[in-house]
Amino acid sequence: MNWSAAQRRRLDPDRWHFQHGPIDLIIDLETVDCDTSAAIADSLIDAAWARFPGILENLVADLAHLRLPASETPRLNSAVARRMLDACAPFAAHRFITPMAAVAGAVADELIQVFDHPSVRRAAINNGGDIALRLSAGAVHRVGIWSRLDRPMQGGAPLDAAFTLHADDPTRGIATSGWRGRSFSLGVADSVTVLAASAAAADAAATLIANAVDCDHPAIQRMPAEQLQDDTDLGARLVTVDVASLPDAAVTLALEAGRAEAEHWLERGAIHAAAIFLQGRTRIVSVDGLIQGRAVA
Repeated sequence: MNWSAAQRRRLDPDRWHFQHGPIDLIIDLETVDCDTSAAIADSLIDAAWARFPGILENLVADLAHLRLPASETPRLNSAVARRMLDACAPFAAHRFITPMAAVAGAVADELIQVFDHPSVRRAAINNGGDIALRLSAGAVHRVGIWSRLDRPMQGGAPLDAAFTLHADDPTRGIATSGWRGRSFSLGVADSVTVLAASAAAADAAATLIANAVDCDHPAIQRMPAEQLQDDTDLGARLVTVDVASLPDAAVTLALEAGRAEAEHWLERGAIHAAAIFLQGRTRIVSVDGLIQGRAVA
């Protein structure tokens, strides 16, 4: 795998872009007001940058084991790879899952540690839509959900769901999965957004819930994953490549299957909330109304 060197650039005073191969991060950093806040922020960004370039190299070294089922407890060396396995382990006894299901979230979790500093009011690391958070007392993080992963959010378009996380909420990770996303899905969800204690846990759970949003219908096209990507961890499993318009009964069946999966993990404390979207319809599963959602227009 020949990737160019890791790169970073400042987007504005509070945001940075780090990129290395498939890892694409936006770091949003808010420090407390003080005379040295700018210098502290720059030093923390430099510390994150010092960690960043080695992440991809270490993951590649562990890749053969990361593609094995998490239930086989593969031997892993790097810190991020172990985060991936730890995030998937609670799900592995009940579902097929490999540590690769948590890769984006685990990378974000690894770097968010750098910002565990008394001068940080709020830090967010967004790795392709999977977000790790650090919130100090009194801080909040606002997130809007746009359900269609195949197109960017249009300015002025209504959000499909929105929520505000507070420092005293348990959630520190947000992740989204669906058949339109960057990774393969076994289901038909336009998107599933999950809140959990870490980005890696949310990433793993979003993958499984999106897989569960499913039904059988001729409008759904599937192919073996290995025919689409030689090195996939999904082997010959059928992944979704297209979903045409489904009848209401099929949409209901798929959404209810996804809701059952989300409730399964909510009851076990593995997630805090999930927002499930399919062809203009929505299901919200949440503790204490954490996500306030509405149907897609």
